[in-house]
Amino acid sequence: MFEDLLRRWEGEEAVIHYEAESDAWMFVCVHSTALGPGGGGTRLRVYPTPADGLADAMRLSGAMTLKMAAAGLPRGGAKAVLAVPELPTGHARRRLLLRYGDLVESLGGTYRTAGDMNISPADLDVVAERCRWVYGTSAGGGNSARGTALGTLHAIRATAEHALGTSDLAGRTVLVQGAGAVGADLVRLLLADDANVLVADVDDSRAATTGATVIPVGDVIGTECDVYSPCAVGGILNVDTIPRLRCRAIAGCANNQLAEPEDADRLHAAGILYAPDYVANAGGVLQLVGLEDLDWSEEELEQHLAEIGDTLRQLFRESADHGVTPDAAAARLAAERVAAGRATAWS
Repeated sequence: MFEDLLRRWEGEEAVIHYEAESDAWMFVCVHSTALGPGGGGTRLRVYPTPADGLADAMRLSGAMTLKMAAAGLPRGGAKAVLAVPELPTGHARRRLLLRYGDLVESLGGTYRTAGDMNISPADLDVVAERCRWVYGTSAGGGNSARGTALGTLHAIRATAEHALGTSDLAGRTVLVQGAGAVGADLVRLLLADDANVLVADVDDSRAATTGATVIPVGDVIGTECDVYSPCAVGGILNVDTIPRLRCRAIAGCANNQLAEPEDADRLHAAGILYAPDYVANAGGVLQLVGLEDLDWSEEELEQHLAEIGDTLRQLFRESADHGVTPDAAAARLAAERVAAGRATAWS
């Protein structure tokens, strides 16, 4: 199964390591270094099979290439997955993270890791004991949730401006799916903008702590709103869900929101404005790379986060002018930047 995945993948390098003591598979996928060393988070998760973990890392690494390019950062795209039989705790977790740090360090900076699903700044502190190439430790840029949430807020404002005629969210209904670290921060930002916020999460108590109106997860698709903001699982926009959506626009921080590329065309045909996820949710990488590698001040970071909205406004104009979807316009922008990067060696 690994062989089939590797033959079909267009990325540069895939590193596979089996950790016998913990029965864990480590997958590091570097999709592109055209713009710089590959950057992307580490996902700790239980998968049906190890091959599912490798496929996830491959897919996510490609999205990171698009995200870094669209954000204008001097970094390529990469991702790592730790596929485990169960989520480890205590000494077993620490041992796994240390050995993962050894693996990343052995790549010499080609891959620079950060947090993702089930990986916290405290976990990254452990990885950093063995590895120099770690973003988002407690002493570094910290939890990237704040940057992701604020960038997504700018994305929602820009999307509302194009779809509804104004970026003012006061009185507008925004449905946020997912009340994890990023989703919860986003809900609070939207409430501060006087939006009418609906929130759904697999954990109702977690959703309730945001202060927004809680709706059942099963009611998300089909609930009427102005803007739908997916901030949980990927693949939520697909051939089955799109016909049942009752929103004017979509802008959220979940990765890989489209189940397949054709879903962008389906949204366009349905009259729903879609902010490409890797543009809308780039605030986290802007925060980590900007603060830790580029020496941005907090003021500079805020400026670059606001530029996420400006990028989307440009993409929406190009979409309207050329009769293409915003997703196609974003892919073209990213591809042009990656192609330009290939002509210049990075050091």
